[in-house]
Amino acid sequence: METYEIKVIARIHTELPEKFGVPRQSGLVPELRGRIVFEPEFRNADAVRGLEGYSHLWLIWQFSKAVRATWSPTVRPPRLGGNQRMGVFATRSPFRPNAIGLSSVALERVELDPRQGPVLHVRGADLVDGTPIFDIKPYLAYADSHPDAVGGFTDGLEGRMLQVTCPQELLEKIPTESRAALLAVLRSDPRPRYQEDAQRIYGLAFGAHNVKFRVAGEHLLVTDVE
Repeated sequence: METYEIKVIARIHTELPEKFGVPRQSGLVPELRGRIVFEPEFRNADAVRGLEGYSHLWLIWQFSKAVRATWSPTVRPPRLGGNQRMGVFATRSPFRPNAIGLSSVALERVELDPRQGPVLHVRGADLVDGTPIFDIKPYLAYADSHPDAVGGFTDGLEGRMLQVTCPQELLEKIPTESRAALLAVLRSDPRPRYQEDAQRIYGLAFGAHNVKFRVAGEHLLVTDVE
């Protein structure tokens, strides 16, 4: 089998160190912020010249926590309950022949850090902290936006949002600037679709904290923040 070498040009830093809780698609939780820091070889301000003029970017990256030596032609999408198989190329499952992801994120600003070089501040990323990035491209609305596109079996699956209750004394354990992002992640229901146990306590790693919660119906209650 023919193979090609590809370089890691950058890594993104987010408040989600584990796969559980990561938004199912980019842009669904715009409150989530991330910092893209280039690898030393690519810390050249000229490489991002003109990038500040764009509002959104495409990120091409690796599902670094889901790399496998083998692949399957079908997968079980969690959004279909985890018990119905679809072709891997009809899904965005991380378990693919090449574990490559594609995300569209909002660009807030380009920072020229004296030590780390150009740093991109983005919103709406669906990437785990430390995810390696292979390429960055500007999002072009005139070519990349397709308002009449059909979403296949995913149409109608992403409208559900939970009502979140987090006691104030627990919310105050989270840094002020990160609270809106945490609540937005919880509202989007981080659980697999097929898990509906109202008594189960879940743990979400968020920044330096472990957020415990349970869900009954459409209501999510935060029970502890460690």
